[in-house]
Amino acid sequence: MNPIELKLFSSRVSAICDEMGTVLRRTAFSPNIKDRLDFSCALFSKSGKLFAQAAHIPVHLGSMAFAMQSIVENRQWSSGDMLVLNDPYLGGTHLPDVTLIAPVFVEQSQVLIGFVASRAHHANIGCDTPGSMPISSSLKEEGLIISPTLLFKAGQLQQDALSLLEIRDDSLSGDFAAQAGANKLGVQRLQKLLTAISIENYDQGMDELNDYADRITANTIAGLEVGEYSFTDYLDDDGCGKSNIQLALTLRIRPDHLEMDFRDSSEQVAGNLNCPESVVAAAAFYCVRCLLPGDPPACEGLFRRIHLQTRAGSIVNANRPAAVAAGNVETSSRLVDLVFGALAKALPDRIPAASQGTMNNVAMGHIDHEAGTRWDYYETLAGGIGGGPNTAGRDAVHSHLTNTLNTPVESLEMHYPLRLHRYAVRRDSGGKGKHGGGAGVVREYEFLDQAQLTLLSERRLIPPWGLNEGGEGMKGRNSLNGEPLPGKCSIAVQKGDRLLIETPGGGSWGAQVLEIP
Repeated sequence: MNPIELKLFSSRVSAICDEMGTVLRRTAFSPNIKDRLDFSCALFSKSGKLFAQAAHIPVHLGSMAFAMQSIVENRQWSSGDMLVLNDPYLGGTHLPDVTLIAPVFVEQSQVLIGFVASRAHHANIGCDTPGSMPISSSLKEEGLIISPTLLFKAGQLQQDALSLLEIRDDSLSGDFAAQAGANKLGVQRLQKLLTAISIENYDQGMDELNDYADRITANTIAGLEVGEYSFTDYLDDDGCGKSNIQLALTLRIRPDHLEMDFRDSSEQVAGNLNCPESVVAAAAFYCVRCLLPGDPPACEGLFRRIHLQTRAGSIVNANRPAAVAAGNVETSSRLVDLVFGALAKALPDRIPAASQGTMNNVAMGHIDHEAGTRWDYYETLAGGIGGGPNTAGRDAVHSHLTNTLNTPVESLEMHYPLRLHRYAVRRDSGGKGKHGGGAGVVREYEFLDQAQLTLLSERRLIPPWGLNEGGEGMKGRNSLNGEPLPGKCSIAVQKGDRLLIETPGGGSWGAQVLEIP
């Protein structure tokens, strides 16, 4: 293909992912998906290699790119199949993130040409703690574990799968139906594209797109100074008594590839900050992609030259049945800080200071066992972006791997027994310096009924760091009725209680310039 043809091909396959996302958003039931956009859609080759994605959630997409091949290989696929899974140790991230995968066959034949996939965060995945983000010490405490299971077989809904998912209807419901619908549309659109351009041109387009992306990464690496750079950071605590948990990276820049060695990171912990290797890959892939020029195609070729090294049994490659609920959201955020911290030593004039370094997970709800009813709510909160060499950090945004939106006040109050009293920028919370860090947010909830509240947050003890003599961002704070709460906790709250979350600001870049009166 010539450059114009390749660009058109890239745009057409990316548009399929965008349309899948639109269908998922518009047909979903939960605010977490339809309002916060906590979902992702992507296309894969028949061997499970990523070749197109929408601009959705980096931690979803990077982890799928890393693990998809092992999920789809050695399996007999038929037209109309759809696989469901969430097992973090078999290609997932954490249990609330449920993935649906559908094979794509050439119409009127049994020639497999690829896969479509959607991943969405479900606030209720069968956990005893509302919001399904508990303070846990084992995977089984975090909800329903779904090993790769056929939800549809040759187009027929599987009753065994429905029982597994605790869906008692004859048809899918709610968000699962939205994901299935998005996948079915993706299959149709990809088949239509094949009819328009032929299988041969389609296969050629995938290969050339990945090779083109690989050249972009190779050229970027070639412009870096060869050497070895190390950085260490620490997680606050695991919620189970362990604090100052080490994350360590040795970055080796070679002439034609990058080696990221995380083996000096802490052993896996009793709490749920552990993560599978796929989450580490997502953080690493994201950081490298930030270095690439322009708008490169989001495909497997971008990541061929990134070589990861982890240690089994560590916090960045935990062994089953270690708890992982916060690993996908909190440890992943700090891994981005870690990679950027090492890159800052190699590229001091390109890398920003630390951003808020947490997703500020808020989960709440109530389970009435006698009535057989429950409500579950989950959201992440924005914070400050770190200042960079050329500009100040942004205020009140979801940074790096999260890429979601806030839940609108109107939606939150319409769906749940909650009232929002305050939602504002947390002024002066960014680090002071030549290019100041962005400010966090203040969000205050009132409970209109009793509930169980769970918080999983970081940067409450260790602030976001500055660069080049820049100041630290302000630490986050949690409180209930004016009394401080730890970064990780699960407590019962009563009607009238008020929860205040103050999220961290970003660090600043460069020393503050003093003005002479």
